[in-house]
Amino acid sequence: MRRGVTMLTLMPLLVAVYYPGCDPQLQPSVPPEQRQMEELWRAPRDIAAQDLFNGPWGQESAPDARSSYRFLRPKTTGVNPGMTVRDPHGREWSVKQHSHDGRAAEGPIEVVLSRVLSAVGYHQPPVYFLPSFELKDTFGTRTEPGGRFRLKHPQLQEVGPWKWQQNPFVGTRPYQGLLVILMLFNSSDLKNSNNTLYERTAGSGSVERWYVVRDLGTALGTTARVWPERGDVEQFAALPFLTGVQGGYVEFAYSGWHTELVRQRITADDVRWASGLLGQLTEAQWHDAFRAGGFEQATAGRFIHRLREKVAEGASVQAE
Repeated sequence: MRRGVTMLTLMPLLVAVYYPGCDPQLQPSVPPEQRQMEELWRAPRDIAAQDLFNGPWGQESAPDARSSYRFLRPKTTGVNPGMTVRDPHGREWSVKQHSHDGRAAEGPIEVVLSRVLSAVGYHQPPVYFLPSFELKDTFGTRTEPGGRFRLKHPQLQEVGPWKWQQNPFVGTRPYQGLLVILMLFNSSDLKNSNNTLYERTAGSGSVERWYVVRDLGTALGTTARVWPERGDVEQFAALPFLTGVQGGYVEFAYSGWHTELVRQRITADDVRWASGLLGQLTEAQWHDAFRAGGFEQATAGRFIHRLREKVAEGASVQAE
């Protein structure tokens, strides 16, 4: 009885958090003339030349697998264990480790998707993967399970989250294309708390705003509202990408939260545009992205095969 009462008590909260109708209507937060598109997306000059192993921040920003990391504080949000650590150079890292729920780890997936997004023009913070690392704390020195390492870079200052439903870019081609790419990867965690607004200080001292989608690890599996499978190559390969075109809008095989972001909103032109960007990635670049996430070659090959099938499908989709 007590358990039933508890669930009844929690239901309104769950609905308020997740039910799509509780979100504000999708609309731009500024007039078109005030929009700064480069805050979300910059047209890449040569996608096929991008480094998808080291990423846009390069090898110089990567964590050193041979270093010892000093424990600073535990991770207190999300479902994955983790911590904040400092390396011998004084750099601070947010580490998302493997979870204990028996499912695939988020960290490798996050690194892969981050590499792809940055290659096609979307801003990303410096993220890398280590399979394990040496940790020093009050109990001594030991080897810890690895995961995603995100650098607290001196050029990037976190301002706070931004909303999918209300931001300067709603309805623009890069905004629509970003959602298409996330659909293609079966990204099932489209919540505003995963979006971060940064202020980036350039070498000249000028400051620009970056609208970033991060915490991308719930992908490459199924889409669902409760406990979607992630990093499951069998299920990812079996699930469709597009299911049709109705009323001028593409329909996706997506069953996660916030379907209002893509239902009757994404056109065939949007899908072809995003697929055209991804289609410029070479086979070697795809493998570099998965290698950066620590995936085994055979598993990476299966994911890549399905991803490229989806890209080809998206490139050929036609309006009614």
